[in-house]
Amino acid sequence: MKKILTLLTVGALLLAVLSPLAAGGQQEAEAAGQEEIKIGFLVKLAECSWFQDEWKFAQQAADEYGFELVKISTPEGESVLSAIDNMAAQNVQGFIICTPDVKLGPSIKMKADQNNMKLMSVDDRFVGADGKPMEEVHHMGISAYEIGRQVGKALMEEAQARGWDLSKTGADCLTYNELPTSKERTDGATDMLVEMGFSKDNVFEAPTATDSTTEGGFDATNILVAAHPEIEHWLVYSLCDDTTIGGVRALEGNGFKAADIIGVGINGNDLAVGELQKEESGFHATVLLAAKQHGYETSVNMYKWIAEGVEPEKAIFTSGVLMTRENYKQVRQEMGLE
Repeated sequence: MKKILTLLTVGALLLAVLSPLAAGGQQEAEAAGQEEIKIGFLVKLAECSWFQDEWKFAQQAADEYGFELVKISTPEGESVLSAIDNMAAQNVQGFIICTPDVKLGPSIKMKADQNNMKLMSVDDRFVGADGKPMEEVHHMGISAYEIGRQVGKALMEEAQARGWDLSKTGADCLTYNELPTSKERTDGATDMLVEMGFSKDNVFEAPTATDSTTEGGFDATNILVAAHPEIEHWLVYSLCDDTTIGGVRALEGNGFKAADIIGVGINGNDLAVGELQKEESGFHATVLLAAKQHGYETSVNMYKWIAEGVEPEKAIFTSGVLMTRENYKQVRQEMGLE
């Protein structure tokens, strides 16, 4: 009887010791079974402050929601496709991309589907083989045409406020029509100018060789100015701040004073802020876009899609706020950039 009691006592003690260990092992196994969520965020021009802001706000989302953010710069098509393979090897479950070429859309989607990765485009919308937007891909973009109209309105109102003779005023419309978003922006600005009474004959399209660079705007404007010596005042606009500022600098280099130039950009990046901080610059204003929404909200939407199965809206379009020398500090603070 004593032996039996002794064995029961030893068994109870062993059970008491082993139970917590078993429970701990089970918890570790369960934790190991929970796959860490990884989300990719690919941008076409990492050195551009707009994309740096998108990454900054995407990282805020990652910190708040506890997922890993994989940031990759993909300036050309080959790097995009290799980046998708790289992410697949890292077990990334979904990614957000601003592609360097919207025509890569079908290839990007095919790669994402092959690797069972969720996909969202941001800023520039994919274009299918038929030349139409790929509406089947989730997208957050910019109301490009309406933002262009904001630019045109700001240009015309400032020209009127300065009392310019519009017959001697030219519009330096810096185009990059290979990118649909760019064409929509410049078309919107031109349409608004004409609607407000500006002569279409005085709108001069200056094609740029590059997308979103000061060099592109600078070179195209130098050619344009040489062809139109009769113009005394210039309006300058494009798809973004950088290209517009390039145009403004070319005009200043050709002897035009800041008082005879009105440049309005789009994005509200650091380069634009630097111009607005100057006492004299032909760069007058910029339409500040919602970098926080494009970085933070897309990342949160992707996280919830992966973690909770909550599919985001197919298409979300954001607007912008006009930012001038007078209000840029307040606007940037309100948008979470200060």
